[in-house]
Order: sequence, then structure tokens, then C-alpha cells
Amino acid sequence: MTVDDSGSGTDAQGADPGEDPLALRLEQLILGAERRYTPFQAARSAGVSMELASRFWRAMGFADIGQAKALTEADVLALRRLAGLVEAGLLSEAMAVQVARSTGQTTARLAEWQIDSFLEGLTEPPEPGMTRTEVTYPIVELLLPELEEFLVYVWRRQLAASAGRVVQAADDEEMVDRRLAVGFADLVGFTRLTRRMEEEELGELVEAFETTAADLVAANGGRLIKTLGDEVLYAADDAGTAAEIALRLIETMAHDETMPELRVGMAFGTVTTRMGDVFGTTVNLASRLTSIAPKDAVLVDTAFAEELIRTQDAPSSEAEAAEEAAAAEKEGEEPPAYRFALQPMWQRPVRGLGVVEPWLLTRRDNG
Repeated sequence: MTVDDSGSGTDAQGADPGEDPLALRLEQLILGAERRYTPFQAARSAGVSMELASRFWRAMGFADIGQAKALTEADVLALRRLAGLVEAGLLSEAMAVQVARSTGQTTARLAEWQIDSFLEGLTEPPEPGMTRTEVTYPIVELLLPELEEFLVYVWRRQLAASAGRVVQAADDEEMVDRRLAVGFADLVGFTRLTRRMEEEELGELVEAFETTAADLVAANGGRLIKTLGDEVLYAADDAGTAAEIALRLIETMAHDETMPELRVGMAFGTVTTRMGDVFGTTVNLASRLTSIAPKDAVLVDTAFAEELIRTQDAPSSEAEAAEEAAAAEKEGEEPPAYRFALQPMWQRPVRGLGVVEPWLLTRRDNG
């Protein structure tokens, strides 16, 4: 039994005497290294203060382990790299913490999903006479390098797409505060469903909803910001793209008898982006419109409606569309083919945002 700097007792590999040997083997396989350091030793080896190391680890979502010997050479290298970026002036300390936090939050959810869904599915049922952990080890051993390469590939693809959007921004301010179309899609009556459905059945419904929404948002040029069980938040660079996504979501869910009704609220305007999320009055307005939208319907704010009219995706009114069609027919020309129709609704007060005038968005029949 060795003793680290804090006096906590561990064996040569840093294992707690009561720890499952198979769990430790699995950890070592995934991390690619054995436990060697206490947090104090890791910080000292990386050449950073314990205070800064703790800030980085907490930002990444790691639990406080006191001074147990539970860290590896990879933990030291990660600390050294982050601190090196700060020392070189490439990142401020606050930005380095943000990098750690955004990466930790994103990968934590990914890891939970992979263990809960992916590995459990592969190891159920376990082979006769073997525990789930014993079956998991060889599967992880085979899949780990492939999943790691795939993760890096997807990250590079997403980074390239995001960098492209930033480069195309009109100015530096637009890189952070941008004009976007923001949409919330919400399952109607989800709280009542939670009382009637079994947990497994409810989980399958939520997963089906999130999967369908994510696929439709991505396929039609939008970006899924986050999912909240019965609600998804997405954004698009233009109102026409966001409108198409909203209507496709409504149409797709309506054809699925297992799904409840859906309602969507959208707004267009300046949005602040931080760590992959979006904030601001535009986002709040989209959320409020969702809460008052009828079942299987899409409500948009005035700015969104005006943007659709400006880009000629929708007429300002059906009367104007009829006049344009009559004029085009008289001249022997094709009338404008608008994709969407807008119907003004009654003005109403919205909590925290004053009086708003929602517009009902529908798909326009140009026949």
C-alpha cells in the first residue's frame, strides 16, 4: 500500500481497496492509462496552480475527489495544454474555462447516451454466466478507437460549418449578436402523458420525437440548439428555412399516430449566441408564441412575417397575391409562386414582452 501526498491509502495502481476490479479495468481501457496522480500531484506536474486546475476540472464537469489518486498522465497533459494556451496569449483564462465547460457539457451528454442506449443494447442479454461488465469490456475494446475517430470527424465537420457561418458574418458584432430565425417545437399535453404512460414507453416517445426533429432540422438547413424532452429549440439563418422546418415538423408528426399534436412558435431578430446556445428577446418571444399556438399550428412574430414578405416567400396578403396573379395573367406571365401564407391573428399581451401580433403560418397552395 502506497501513500500519496495527502496521506490517502491506495494500491500501486491508485485503486480504492473496495473498488470493483472489472470497473477499474474498464476505466483504464477507456482512459488508456493507469491512475498515477492525486489532483495536487497532477497540477504540480502540469505546472499550474491547484486553484486553476480545480477551475478547469469543475468546468469540465468532474467531481471533486479530494486528494485521491485517481488521475492519469492524460489529465496532466490536458491541464498543461489549456494552461499553455493561456500562457501563449491565445486564450484568456476565462475563455479557457469556457472551452473546458462547453466541451465537458457536450461530451458528458454524449457519454451518458452512449452508455445508456448504445452499450446497454449491445450487452443485453449478457452471455450465459457473464456479468454485463464482463461483456462490456471486449465490446468497448473493439469500438473505442472507431468511435473516437468518428467523434473527431463529426466535430471537425461541425467546426468547419460553424466557422463558415462566422466568416460570412457582416461584421465583428454579428459574430456574437446575429439576426436569426429561432423556433420552438413543443409536444401538446406532454405533462398529462407522463401520468398515463409507463416510463419506458414515455422514453421511447421522447426519443422518437427528438430523433425526428433533429433529422428534419438538419436535413432542411437548420441547426438544432437543444432538446428539452417535450420541446426542441432550433435556429436558421433565414426565415424561409425556419418556416419550412416548422411546417415539415407539423406535417410529419401529424402522420404519426403515436405522437401527440405539435405546436411551433418562431421569431426573427437579433440573437446572442454563447457556447452553442442562443439567448435574448427573440428567443423569449419564440418560446411565448409556442405556448399560445393552436394545436398542429405555427405562430410567428411580426418581424418573422415581414422577413418572409421581404424575401418573397409569402405575400403581404392574399388580396395582394390575387392582384399580382391577375396582373401576371393579363401580361401572359407566370404569377409569383409564394411558398407560405400568413394570416394576422388578434393582438395579445405576452408576459414580459408587452403586446404582440402573432401571425399564423401555413403552406400556400399555388394551384
